[in-house]
Amino acid sequence: MNSLEQAEDLKAFERRLTEYIHCLQPATGRWRMLLIVVSVCTATGAWNWLIDPETQKVSFFASLWNHPFFTVSCVTLIGLFFAGIHKRVVAPSIIAARCRTVLAEYNMSCDDKHVE
Repeated sequence: MNSLEQAEDLKAFERRLTEYIHCLQPATGRWRMLLIVVSVCTATGAWNWLIDPETQKVSFFASLWNHPFFTVSCVTLIGLFFAGIHKRVVAPSIIAARCRTVLAEYNMSCDDKHVE
């Protein structure tokens, strides 16, 4: 294989990788937005839970029962992490990093401005 064919193959690989990562971007953006919304809800609920004077006077479970917004948002956040949202949010970065690792074995590199 001559260098011209190798360059064409590398450009085709870069185009396909860029296309694939761009296809992931809308879904990744939605997962990021969902994670942000649930995290903010959990933080807001936690703040309200902690500043409530009744929290110190009742049992832990009664306190959670008195603050359903915090309880539901916290359970949702934990459920999202068990479902793998942390992987979905960073999927394009994981794919780009793995491609860089494979290309480095062949003394090649990915250009960040095209891939991510």
